[in-house]
Order: sequence, then C-alpha cells, then structure tokens
Amino acid sequence: MENIKTKSQLFQSKEKDITNVAVAYGDGIGPEIMAATLKILNAAGANINPERIEIGEQVYLSGNSAGIEKSAWKTINKNKLILKAPITTPQGKGYKSLNVTLRKSLGLFANVRPVTAYSPYVETNFAGMDVVVVRENEEDLYAGIEHQQTQDVVQCLKLITRPGCEKIVRYAFEYARAYGRKKVTCMVKDNIMKLTDGLFHNVFKDIALEYPEIESNSQIIDIGSARLAASPQNFDVIVTSNLYGDIISDIAAEIAGSVGMAGSANIGSNVAMFEAIHGSAPDIAGQKIANPSGLLNAAVMMLSYVGKTEIADTIKNAWLKTLEDGYHTADVYQEKITREIVSTNEFATRVIENLGYKPTKLPTSKLSEGSGEIKIPDYIRKEQNQVLVGVDIFINWKGKNPNQIGDTLKSIKSFKMKLKMITNRGVKVYPDGLPETYCTDHWRCRFVDVDSKTGDQKVYNPVDFEKIIALQSILHHKGFEVIKTENLYEFDGKRAFSLGQGE
Repeated sequence: MENIKTKSQLFQSKEKDITNVAVAYGDGIGPEIMAATLKILNAAGANINPERIEIGEQVYLSGNSAGIEKSAWKTINKNKLILKAPITTPQGKGYKSLNVTLRKSLGLFANVRPVTAYSPYVETNFAGMDVVVVRENEEDLYAGIEHQQTQDVVQCLKLITRPGCEKIVRYAFEYARAYGRKKVTCMVKDNIMKLTDGLFHNVFKDIALEYPEIESNSQIIDIGSARLAASPQNFDVIVTSNLYGDIISDIAAEIAGSVGMAGSANIGSNVAMFEAIHGSAPDIAGQKIANPSGLLNAAVMMLSYVGKTEIADTIKNAWLKTLEDGYHTADVYQEKITREIVSTNEFATRVIENLGYKPTKLPTSKLSEGSGEIKIPDYIRKEQNQVLVGVDIFINWKGKNPNQIGDTLKSIKSFKMKLKMITNRGVKVYPDGLPETYCTDHWRCRFVDVDSKTGDQKVYNPVDFEKIIALQSILHHKGFEVIKTENLYEFDGKRAFSLGQGE
C-alpha cells in the first residue's frame, strides 16, 4: 500500500518540530506576499525553516529555458516541501510553464483547491459556499504534446491514463472521508470523448462503490460548470481531469468572492507544493497593496499536511477574525464592511495580533479534527488481450473531392487490408459523404481486414504489423504523404478506437 497523506509519513511533525521548506518568493507581488506570510508563520510558532530557491522570470531571462536552476531541484529533493509565490512566465519565445513542469516532474498528481465564501466580509452572491475541487494534475491536454501536421491542421494529444484516473479519483474520495465531506461529483465530457473521458468516468463509478457512505454523482462538464456557477451550494467535492479542473477551480474561486483568497495544494507521493492560485500581478508589484490571503491559506494547508494542524487552525482562525474585524486589503474593500484599508504588511500585523482568537460569525477552522490520512494503493495493471485489427493512416492531400482520394485508395491492394472509410476533421466523407462537409488537407484513412466471409464491417480480423508497414510503403510509392498513423486495437474483444462521426 502506497500511503499519500495530508499528514505525510514523510514528516509526522510535532507542533514544535522544525520543518524545512523550499521557498520560492516568485515574481511581481510574490516577494511581498511571501514576506507577509512567513512573518505570520514565524509569529504563530510554526517553526518553518525557509530555504530560498530561485525560480521564475529572472531565471528564464538569464537564459535558462526551464525557469529553474539545478540548485533549486536539489533543495526541493532534500526538503520535499515547496511554498511557492506566483511566478511570471515571459510571453513569447516558446517558454514552457514552470508550474506545469514542477507538477509533472515531481509527480504532483493531485491539485486540491478548497474554495470558501467569507460573506459578508468578502462580497459574494453565494454565502455559505464551501467547495473543494480535486483536479488531476499531470496529464490530459496539459501533456503539451502538439504538432502541426499539414498546412491547415495542428493537433494536441489528450492523454488520459488508467493509473492517473485511479489515483485522482481515489484521492477525492479519501479526502472526502478524511474531512467529513458528504458528496463527490465527477465532471467529464464522455458523451463526446467516449474513450478518454469515458475511462475517467468508468474509473469513478468503480471506485465510488468502495465508499458507500459518500454520495457520488456525475455531470457533463459544460452543464456542470454552469450549475457550479449558478448553485455552488449543491456541490461538495468535485473531481475532474486537468483542463476542466483548471477552469472550474477558477470559476469557483471567482464566484466565492475573489481568486486572491484561495490557496492550493499539489500533492505527490514524495513531494508536496503549496501555492496561491492567482497570478503574479506585476501591475501592482511594489505598491504594498497586495493581498497575501491566497498564499497564507496555502501555507495553512501545508501546516496541516505536515501534521501541524493546531497551528494551522490558529493561523486560519486569526485570519478569519481579521476579516471579521474589517481590516482588508484594497482588493476586497466594501464601503459598509471594511473598517480600514491596510497594506500587505499591515494586514499581516493584524493577523498576528489576532493569533489565539477565533471568529465569532464565520465558521472556525477545524483542520485538527480531520483524520488527515489519505491512502492511495499502488496501481496494479490488469493484463488484457490486445489484438491489432487495423490502422488509421493520416494523409496530407490538397485535393477537395473525397471521392477522388477514396476511389484511388480503395483500389490499392495490400495483402487483405482494405479501405473502410475516410474522415476529415472526424466526419466521415467517404464513402457516402455529404457535399456540404468542408474538408481540409488532413485525411484519416481507415484500413482494416474486414470479415472476408460475411463482409461484416463491424467484424475485424487480426492484422500483422508487417502488413501495416507494407501498406504505408505502397502509399508512399503511389505519391501519398503519410503524416501519421494510429494502430487500431481490440482489448479483450472490445473495440478500442472511436468510429467516425457519421460512420
């Protein structure tokens, strides 16, 4: 059993233990809000030993395209904890997102974003909102695998894996159990992406059966996002894939009152990273008006993760009391609520003055009452019978008439492999396509060895890989430009590839 815990086995810290943390001060407002956050942690007796690492804009501009120095990796690997302020990725010149690099390189598979409304002290239409978005953090479209294949067409690969689905779905249910949550909602788009999102949904349904005490349901991501924006009180824990999670976590934070209030945890098997969810806001950098609340809430999550839950509650309650007292940074100012607009440092001072006090109107923090333990089992691959039954060959062809390319390809004989259909942008255009369908220069041509006795187009014979190589060679010699191939498989006798739209 692989244990991934909010009270991590790597730490098991006592309240007075010193916790070494790799600290990234970030860019823009990052240094200001990090200084305020560390000031509060120090005053609360969190016993944090910050080891500064240099990442972000200046590292990029120094010529390091990764945005992080080797020395920073060493500090991270030593401490296993990162507290990170927002960073800036320079625009243009192909710089990769350092946030994505950190999450994927360190195996930070779970992005956990609690979003709470603090009404009336932070303006919102949804008083009482309390939602946790658990987002898969490593794969999906964020794999960043893109190609331009023809003059007209570029592609981005959406990669969804069974181990990735199992880990994140299990984490969502374990989180709900550990912190007394009542419901987990899965958001997918498997009415369209039947294999990728279908896998995520099927894993969710299977794992939900192991948690009968927790209500579970699923929603299509488009209407689910609309319902979240309109009625967030109907949601508790939401689990979803990377891109959807990125979008709906910001929706949730915004309707709760302010993206600037929320922090997030990025949890892996060996390393965890905690950060504010907002950007580096360079337009207000140096003005001493930035709100440190998002990073402070991330730090509270970090303290809970390492087992310092009582200190985490102390800081969170002092922060809540400060909101109630009406000491606000300018971004959450309300004329009838705010007593005084304070600077970044003044806000930190007010929180420190409230250490030991609890809010009287907002719900108090009770992280110390949660079990904190989250267990994720090792992934066990179940062997399946995998059979190659055909190939999709993608061809760059500048013609416009599908019948012209279709009739030519259909006349090609390569062993017993035959052209079954051609699609353009996913829509079947040959045989029997519609003249209204617009076609680009990117043609998917499906070749299979269909049942030779019955001619059944739904029964596929096994195909030797050498036949696929030979077919590509024939196409090349006939003047067709093969730009990509995708093998077609059956797993345990089930078709494992999508049909063309209209097929």
